[in-house]
Amino acid sequence: MNFPTIIAEKSTLLIPRLPLRGVPSIRFVSFWDQKRKLGTSCPPKMSWTVEKCEVGVGNRLGVVRPATEDHAQEAVEAVKAGKVVAVPTDTLYGFACDACSLEAVHRIYEIKGRKYTSPLAICVGDVSDIRRFAFTDHLPHGLLDALLPGPVTVVLQRGESSILEKSLNPGLESIGVRVPDCDFIRVVARGSGSALALTSANLSGQPSSVCIKDFETLWEHCAHVYDGGVLPSGRAGSTVVDLTKLGKYKILRPGSAKEETVTILEQHSLLEDTAA
Repeated sequence: MNFPTIIAEKSTLLIPRLPLRGVPSIRFVSFWDQKRKLGTSCPPKMSWTVEKCEVGVGNRLGVVRPATEDHAQEAVEAVKAGKVVAVPTDTLYGFACDACSLEAVHRIYEIKGRKYTSPLAICVGDVSDIRRFAFTDHLPHGLLDALLPGPVTVVLQRGESSILEKSLNPGLESIGVRVPDCDFIRVVARGSGSALALTSANLSGQPSSVCIKDFETLWEHCAHVYDGGVLPSGRAGSTVVDLTKLGKYKILRPGSAKEETVTILEQHSLLEDTAA
């Protein structure tokens, strides 16, 4: 089943000297470094900018926070309380909430002015978490670890064992899953104990956001906005690949890492699904 285009989503993380009690230590592992270990042909590692957006008077509302470990637990608590937060990922800024909270998911649709027929992806903290929400037994060993964390959304069947609420993307048997190469959102996902529903932080149909200034008019609808600086990967978003068929792959959206993604898929003996 084709999965409609999912729009969700390298942020600069400023790591404090002292660890936050109760929250896992944030550590950055580059998607491109990971791919070099696999021997794939990848461009040099991107350099992260520490440039911040000019947030103006809106920051006086107390909504904006730096996307640092100091504020990770605050974000976790907001998500657990059914609120929507805006967070950086490794591609774009996104709105995130508890994927198992129907009220919070509806709130994201309202903020974006998004049609309820357009599905949301989910974000989990670690690759090993994916099997809790989607069926992965048909995939070649090591494939997901080669693709993720990184700027890729994998579309998989939910399967009977998925703990996702049926109210998320009702009627759709597949789910798009992200593990961004961005420690802040991964810490939040881990701390939530669930999965995060994730979509791009913008009004539906408008350009995606690479800086919190891009969606400043929507700040008031979020519990918190976490500033990770200007994201350097452009507005293409993640590469979306359908992996629901045994031995097949289909690129649903080229995104920012199509070439690298296809190389990894073919290294694992998957063939492109050319069916209409």
